[in-house]
Amino acid sequence: MKINSRSLLLTAGVALATLLSAQASWAQTAGGVVNVATIGEPPTLDAMVSTADLVGIISQHIFETLYTFDNNWKPTPLLADGLPQITDNGKTYTIKLRDNVKFHDGSDMTSEDVVASLERWGKVASRGKQTATMIESIEATDPLTVTIKLNAAYAPLVSLLAFNNSAAIILPAENQAEPMTQFIGTGPYKLKERKPDQYIQLERFDNYTSAVGDPDGYGGARHQYVDEIRFVPVPDPNTRVEAAISGQYDYVDSIPVESYARIKDSTSSEPVMLESFGWPVFVLNSGTGMTKDALIRQAVQQALNEEDMMAAAFGSTDFYALDGSLYPSNFAWATQKGVEGRYNTADTEKAAELLKEAGYNDEPLRILTSRQYEFHYKMAQVAAEYLKAAGFKVDLQVVDWATLTQRRGDPSLWDIYITHSPFLPEPSLIGMMSTSAPGNWDTPARAEVVNAFNSESDPEKRIALWADVQNVILEEVPFIKIGDFNAVSAKSKKLEGVVPAPWPYFWNVSVEK
Repeated sequence: MKINSRSLLLTAGVALATLLSAQASWAQTAGGVVNVATIGEPPTLDAMVSTADLVGIISQHIFETLYTFDNNWKPTPLLADGLPQITDNGKTYTIKLRDNVKFHDGSDMTSEDVVASLERWGKVASRGKQTATMIESIEATDPLTVTIKLNAAYAPLVSLLAFNNSAAIILPAENQAEPMTQFIGTGPYKLKERKPDQYIQLERFDNYTSAVGDPDGYGGARHQYVDEIRFVPVPDPNTRVEAAISGQYDYVDSIPVESYARIKDSTSSEPVMLESFGWPVFVLNSGTGMTKDALIRQAVQQALNEEDMMAAAFGSTDFYALDGSLYPSNFAWATQKGVEGRYNTADTEKAAELLKEAGYNDEPLRILTSRQYEFHYKMAQVAAEYLKAAGFKVDLQVVDWATLTQRRGDPSLWDIYITHSPFLPEPSLIGMMSTSAPGNWDTPARAEVVNAFNSESDPEKRIALWADVQNVILEEVPFIKIGDFNAVSAKSKKLEGVVPAPWPYFWNVSVEK
């Protein structure tokens, strides 16, 4: 179970070689219900307005995007009928749409729906806002063709259109309300009932038109073997563990790693481990409050002991690795530029000097975390002690995950919040790269390196430019990577077709009867 020991590892470049491997062949049984225990209640089901993974996990069954990612983390068509035709030196994208795609209300999807949805995405989604600055126009060229014209070449566009987080979901043109009032998509399942803090019930959409081909990561065929999917919030991680062991749910998300052996020994469930899953991150408020001062942010960076934090969160190095690079060594994006002297330093004396230089006056450093992701909380406890040793007055605020995702939207309420992310195939998908994301990192140095990276289409040149971006991130400290970690969930031994994935999905799965 070492972090670099199995074939499920991320491959170099933008690929995750077998992360979302093709489904095994079996005679799958139609019908039944899949009960999924989630880490809590999602703050919304509108996938555009939230970057919370929980929102994406649920909403991806209801809503779909023009593109998604295949087994190798390459963009692949979903509602589009192929990859875009790119002309005009990378500034014009012509996108053909699949015909006969139905919305849950029975209407046909057309280019007008796509245009209206992308315009809404540009207004309400953090990644949409990030992209909107590059868009000159979006037009419905004919009923099944959309043309996007940019004011400059923008390499991440297709990946941003494929991402299910702050997602460019396609909605009916007449259903663009802000906030969303009707949850009508094109996905394989539609919303049947939502009882807050009890369950979200999805039922099969009988008029669903799947993409063609074999299942391929999030792409290819999406089979609707089960009648219903029910997402149940189970905020306490220990309760989720016991529920997995007893077989109360078909799938249990986000299990503390120390429970791996207990799940493995269970007669009802088995662990699902996604190796080299991602990285925990401390996001600092760069736009408001005391952490607007780069010296304060650098003091936080110098004070932290990432090794102690990862050990507290994950216990064994079977489940984590220390690495200051924002990408592991088996990604083409991996670089050590800027890391030396800025990762795992635990230098409380230097941190104290930086605080003195900044004129720190004993203001409370407000850290938002949640116990629904237990490893977040454990890291926060360790971090708080090192920060106190450096001279910070720490206000550790432990809230439920839905409250955290709401509070982080108001920069006056926090200085640091703790989250995590999978390793993403395109660095521009990292939420904190957007100036409109919580944290509001927006400096001249950021603009210079990020704009250069995003406007370059040559893959080799982009790798070198990403090293410059990482260097500025480590220098200005808009966020702090803590390490690399494996993710553990659990599934019933009767649940077939599950593929380990950053955002687990339940099309193509069936329940053994």
